[in-house]
Amino acid sequence: MSSPANNPDERVPQHVAVIMDGNGRWARGRGMPRQAGHRAGVKAARQIVEACGRRGVRVLSLFAFSSENWKRPQQEVGMLMKLMVEALDREVDELDRQGVQLRFIGDRALLTPVVRERMSRAEGRTRDNHGLILVVALSYGGRWDITAAARQIAAEAAAGSLDPESVNEALIAGRLCLADLPDPDLLIRTGGEFRISNFLLWNLAYAELYFTDVLWPAFDDNELDKALDFYARRERRFGRTPEQALESAR
Repeated sequence: MSSPANNPDERVPQHVAVIMDGNGRWARGRGMPRQAGHRAGVKAARQIVEACGRRGVRVLSLFAFSSENWKRPQQEVGMLMKLMVEALDREVDELDRQGVQLRFIGDRALLTPVVRERMSRAEGRTRDNHGLILVVALSYGGRWDITAAARQIAAEAAAGSLDPESVNEALIAGRLCLADLPDPDLLIRTGGEFRISNFLLWNLAYAELYFTDVLWPAFDDNELDKALDFYARRERRFGRTPEQALESAR
């Protein structure tokens, strides 16, 4: 994958992460059941995947189901898992046709065998594609991600295969779910909330944060362009002075 410096248009984020919020409120506002909102959210996700591909985004990470979402009513959780299976059965052929590489991150041990099987099948089907990389966070939490990395490092140190003195940021980052991908440049959260809700805590350290009141099922190409325009106007310094950032961009 090319580095940001080699991006044909540096104003376009290489990696966009999205917290898709507002499905339930969208449905409630229309007198519809929550399930209708989640189905509309899947349709919006499909549109944004295509739109990001057309705009030159290389990686799109969607927060589909968090570690905390397991606390929701069992009936709703079951419905969401069923919807995930249906979406995979319906969408994978088209994603593959478009050259999208599909990946899943999260604690798979908590998912049903049916969901895990569909995920593995979809990943295998699209593994060799070279277009947009679509990362779906399912049963995922940023704290879980960092804890799992720390546990792996501790086990390696205890086994004597890793010197504790060698532990640094790069080593930790290499044990996280997005180890082989660039960190998100832009985080989009829909639905009017102003928090990142335990999503990619390590990786979002220097992301530009874009919050919108638009509910996820209503987030379309035009709304995406507003987020990308916001990003294009940002000065990304990564701790440097404005002068240093300008010199680095030349």
